[in-house]
Amino acid sequence: MKIDTNTVAVVTGGASGLGAATAKSLAEAGAQVTIFDMNAKLGAAHAASIGGCFEAVDVSDPNSVAAGLQAVTARHGALHILVNCAGIGPAAKTVSRGAAHDPGVFQKTIAINLIGSFNCAAQAAAIMTENDPKTGDGERGVIVNTASVAAYEGQIGQVAYAASKGGIVGMTLPMARDLAQHGIRVVSIAPGLFLTPLLESLPKEVQDSLGAQAPFPARLGDPTEFAAMVLEIARNPMMNGSVVRLDAALRMTPR
Repeated sequence: MKIDTNTVAVVTGGASGLGAATAKSLAEAGAQVTIFDMNAKLGAAHAASIGGCFEAVDVSDPNSVAAGLQAVTARHGALHILVNCAGIGPAAKTVSRGAAHDPGVFQKTIAINLIGSFNCAAQAAAIMTENDPKTGDGERGVIVNTASVAAYEGQIGQVAYAASKGGIVGMTLPMARDLAQHGIRVVSIAPGLFLTPLLESLPKEVQDSLGAQAPFPARLGDPTEFAAMVLEIARNPMMNGSVVRLDAALRMTPR
């Protein structure tokens, strides 16, 4: 799909981190970008800085998602690209100091990371089916979900996070198959260790130590490199139904 001023994109979790970099790159490529986020102050400021729009959306609430998407279609008349970056990553063991994992924390992680991605993808796809084809292949839309290497090598304390990202991996192919008849592609990215706000808050020596775990390049990923992969997925029609690891050959250890 060619990205230009006639391309309408939504990035969830677009106020910071991977989502913010993706929203900026899509806008620079010419797309009309709307950021969905719960942080209204940061989200609105970033949207303004890239010439985009902002909607306060709770991805775990299907009604909130519907309202946000309705605002996008009312403003732009279509939707061509959805990038799901909204997510949380709490740390808790299955059992710690004799106490079981808080089920509320587990449910919240699944609700935001997995169900939130599904809510946005399913509702966005319904809108995309109404698009005129943008290519000779009949392509109408692209959905990019964010998984994680934790889906494959979840570390100690990542049971909720790994389960949520494993769900995204699992739904990628069947969703792509479901939507193939409508000319909508679905691809997920499984990033390794990237310099997101969570890691930026750590001391520099800790950041360097984490980055050194990757074989090559032995550093933390830059969010712009994640964004570059999103744009490549959007532009390359043969990328569909797959999960792309973006991790510098990193394989996570138990700790």
